Amino acid sequence: MINEVIRAGARPNRVVLCLVLCLFAATATAQTYPNKPVRLVVPFPPGGVADLIARPLAEKLSGTLGQPVVVDNRGGATGTIGAAAVATAPADGYTLLLGTTNEIAMSPTLYKSLPYDPTKAFAAVAVVAEFPNVLVVGPSVKANSLKELIALAKATPGKLTFASSGAGSTNHLTAELFKSIAGVEVIHVPYKGGGPALNDLLGGHVDAMFATLPSAIAHIKAGKLKALAVTGERRSRALPDVPTATEAGAPGLVVTTWNGIRAPAGTPPAVLERLQRDVTAAANSPEIKERYASVGAESMTLTSEQFANTIQKDYARWAQVIKQAGITAE
Repeated sequence: MINEVIRAGARPNRVVLCLVLCLFAATATAQTYPNKPVRLVVPFPPGGVADLIARPLAEKLSGTLGQPVVVDNRGGATGTIGAAAVATAPADGYTLLLGTTNEIAMSPTLYKSLPYDPTKAFAAVAVVAEFPNVLVVGPSVKANSLKELIALAKATPGKLTFASSGAGSTNHLTAELFKSIAGVEVIHVPYKGGGPALNDLLGGHVDAMFATLPSAIAHIKAGKLKALAVTGERRSRALPDVPTATEAGAPGLVVTTWNGIRAPAGTPPAVLERLQRDVTAAANSPEIKERYASVGAESMTLTSEQFANTIQKDYARWAQVIKQAGITAE
């Protein structure tokens, strides 16, 4: 194109030249991406719920992208350490984030300062899964329904203990929302991760937890934990006999956690288009849907605009809960 302009006797100005070069660069990027392994950062420790979502997806994407997609666990600070690593990575499509409600919609209110701006540091690729929390109690807790647990909490204020995977985590904030809706006072016991929290719940050291459904479903089906309610808008297909919190006596206690792929801001549009196409196809594949459904999650896809609207709604909602409960994290 440039040579044709020159041969015609025209003098391309710098703006036109830059536009043409950018067009060529974008085309070349689209044609060559990816030509090396892609790193998918999971901002939580290995073995958690995020892994259950990320690893099957990475395996599927490795086939469609034609390059290995390697899961890199970067846990700590309710997801913000891993998110920061992606925010500062080169914007070339080779470092991606499995973003969650925690570090994208909750952390801006929880932390006085973050090493990244959740609204500006990332480009949306696609939401891939959503799941509710499930209120579980140990077998020794004398409550077989949500109403019975609320009655027990009111009869013994400040006695029941609720575990969480850390201060400001989804489990913690769901418990705070529950306290406000039900008008009860319970004790929050934070742990360094969902695994240790569930272990202590199984061991009878704490009474209850709003666990993420994928992390608790095996214990529920084995009879080791009692499921009193799920926090979705509708019952989970994985636990059809367990009522929603609204059905069970806590109207308004509707909490779901989304997992979505995000890239560093500034990633070339051609690369984002390729990722959006392949990630969406992977999330909608029968294999991934079945894998997610088996642990109580549902594959889902949202447009970039829907994704942004979801983040804004979640941010506003959790900011109110965090401020009312006086929660801070460092």
